[in-house]
This record gives sequence, structure tokens and C-alpha cells, in this order.
Amino acid sequence: MDIDGQYRQLVILRSLLAAGLALAALPAHAVECRLALALAIDVSSSVDAAEDQLQRGGVVAALTAPEVQAAFFEGDLPVALAVYEWSGRYNQEMILDWVMIHELGDLIRAAEVVAASKRSHNDFPTAMGYALGYGAQLLARSPDCLRKTLDMAGDGQSNEGFPPAAAFAEFPFQGVTVNGLVVNGADFEGETGLIAFYQGEVIHGPGAFVIVANGFEDYERAMRRKLERELAPPAIGALEVEGDAG
Repeated sequence: MDIDGQYRQLVILRSLLAAGLALAALPAHAVECRLALALAIDVSSSVDAAEDQLQRGGVVAALTAPEVQAAFFEGDLPVALAVYEWSGRYNQEMILDWVMIHELGDLIRAAEVVAASKRSHNDFPTAMGYALGYGAQLLARSPDCLRKTLDMAGDGQSNEGFPPAAAFAEFPFQGVTVNGLVVNGADFEGETGLIAFYQGEVIHGPGAFVIVANGFEDYERAMRRKLERELAPPAIGALEVEGDAG
């Protein structure tokens, strides 16, 4: 091969190498957000009107707490947020459909939507499997995020319809973490059973945890703490239970 031919081959090789490096530098696939977070609020018949106001107001106060605001905006990518309420088999209602939280104004407007919401049902049982299935379908149509989390809050065990295990088997939970907020009742034996139910049957996926609220009066504190943890970068560990104040 003459010198000109060798030079042409070298140029081609350099071009191919440069193209390969450029392709390698591209992300595997572009994402819109770092976390898709769906909050599920229990409005079953065991939750009375005053308790519903405490939990609805607790979500609003937690979302707008300074430490939670800081957690929303500490990453380079935004967070996608949705909120729904659930009770019986066919009694799930959107409160806030997916909204991208780019700045403080977005978060404040999302909290205002929750604050203005009205309870859709008050006389249906606790169909946890259906609530989980609804949440999985909601996350399936979420913006394209690095992580997906379903935040299940409740004051009772599932007592209608298929169990959580069936929901995890039949609905798209791949890549989804399900965390729990247990609202304690006055009956210590009952609340211990509820924590065990959430530990064993409700939370799901890598890093999943349970936080315990000491009654609906403690809902805001528990929700604030849970949001701080969910918005933080993923940590090693799973099936944790946290019930201390702070």
C-alpha cells in the first residue's frame, strides 16, 4: 500500500474512533426527572372527617416544609409528583395528576391543589390490592424518571378484594419502590398487627421502608420525614420501620 493509501486509512480510522467516542458520551437514554413520586391517601370508612382533614392538611404542610422544599430541589433533575385517594375496590380518585416540580412555585401550586381537594368517598372498606394496582398504573404513565416510588398511607389492613401480593404479581411494579406510612390506632395490639402487615405485605422493592405516625395528629411529621427520605438519593437497606418523632 502506498503512503497515500495508508494516510486515507488512518483518516478513516480516526473518524470512526471519534464517532465511537461521541456515541459513547451520549446517555443510554434521556430522562425527564430523577423521581416519579405518587402519594396515596386512605379515605376508607375507618377514617372520619376530622382525621381526613388532618391527613390532607398534613400532606400540604409536609410538602411546603422548608426541609422538604430543599429536598425537592437539591438534585439537577426535577421531581414528578402525583396524589390520589383510595378506599374500596373501585374507589380511587386523582387529586393531583402528574406535575413536574421544577421550581418552588410548582410545589406551592401542587400543595394548593391538595389543600382545595374534597374527599370523594367516605363509606367504603380498605381495598389495598386495588389501591396498589391503581398506583402501579399511574406510575406506568408517569414522566420518564430515574426512579419511581409509590407512597402508601393507611390506618388499617386490607379487608376487601385481592391482597397486595396479587397486585404485585399482576401489575407493572418492575422498578417501583413502595413505601408505607402506618397511622397508629389506640389499640396497641391492633397497631402492632398493622405495622407487621405493612412490613410483610405492602412495602416492596429496593430500599422500601415504613414510617409510623402516632395517630392522625402525627401525620404531618411522619409524612414530612417520609418525603425527606424518598427525595434523597437512594440508600442501601430495605424493610425498615421508623416510628420515632423528629
